[in-house]
Amino acid sequence: MSAAPATARNRGDSGDRPLDQQTYRKLISGQTSPWLGTVPLGFLRLLSGPYRLVIQSRNWLYTHDHLRVHRVGVPVVCVGNLTTGGTGKTPLVAWLARLLDEKGVRAAILTRGYKAGKNGQSDEPAELAAACAGVPVIVNADRVAGAAEAIRSHDAQVILMDDGFQHRRLARDLDIVTIDATAPFGYGRLLPAGLLREPVGSLKRAQAVVLTRSDQVSEEQLGQIETRIRQIQPDLVIARSVHAPVGARRSDGLQIPLEELAGKKVFAFCGLGNPTAFFATIQACGCVLTGSQAYNDHHVYTDHDAADLCRAARSQRIQLLLTTRKDWTKIAPLSRPEDAVPMAYLAVELRFTAGEDALRALIERAMAGTIPPS
Repeated sequence: MSAAPATARNRGDSGDRPLDQQTYRKLISGQTSPWLGTVPLGFLRLLSGPYRLVIQSRNWLYTHDHLRVHRVGVPVVCVGNLTTGGTGKTPLVAWLARLLDEKGVRAAILTRGYKAGKNGQSDEPAELAAACAGVPVIVNADRVAGAAEAIRSHDAQVILMDDGFQHRRLARDLDIVTIDATAPFGYGRLLPAGLLREPVGSLKRAQAVVLTRSDQVSEEQLGQIETRIRQIQPDLVIARSVHAPVGARRSDGLQIPLEELAGKKVFAFCGLGNPTAFFATIQACGCVLTGSQAYNDHHVYTDHDAADLCRAARSQRIQLLLTTRKDWTKIAPLSRPEDAVPMAYLAVELRFTAGEDALRALIERAMAGTIPPS
């Protein structure tokens, strides 16, 4: 395993692959050599054509009522995105869950789950359950059936649908789209030639956008992103947010305050769509990032991975192995050597830097009749 500071080779679920996630991102973003990238990128663009046709046809059928949209009798708030990879939806869902709890509203979270592997690992439901303690998390690929279960079994008054912007079969009262400010529009192309799950113009269906990781780009870049969004949908509520670290949680239960992370030698690892943003956050905490390992998004960890990480950390006299809560839920149950380096996840919470009041007002309008009067 390579352990170069801030960057390391990427691994998939079964080891190295000819085109892993980071190589793929370099290809579609134009960072590879023109001589190496032109032919494969051209092929990917050809494949984007049929994908675009399928997506646009499906959206047209829903828009013109040829495919049925189901209502479930309670308000549905959808948190989704336009691109593949992590845009920071989970911290926003957690913020919404806390907001509704403060308002005295019983919420349930609806997710389809993703990629369960050994030990029943499925990162999204486990991460949501950990981030939203006390809120039921319903895992069901059939969103309509899942919503019905949430109402029947948990008396849910509001459904929070995670990663549901493209799942139009369940009607929603509010669509909030998260856009990662460090990679906002998927390099301008649909899958597989870019990261867009559907055209940017689909923002016309949304009522709000939350720009995440807005502290990792310049004010000029933020302005350009917002201008692009306004050109598509002038009436959208746009809020800016950051993923603010609040400390770390160790495997032995010890909580490490944020100020104690400064100066610690850490080896960071994650399986995210945008690992660079996570590593940047760690460095912003004042940690000494001595090495890192980027796995493919939704990586299913093995005992071998855990042992590899511990060996790499011990060889460099690392004080702490640091990962995300999402990865923690999958690697924590695995066996590790008795002399393993302490492992922890970086705890973060969503904090708004602009637009929070407008977003709260929008949510309250969507919940009209559900939120008890104060």
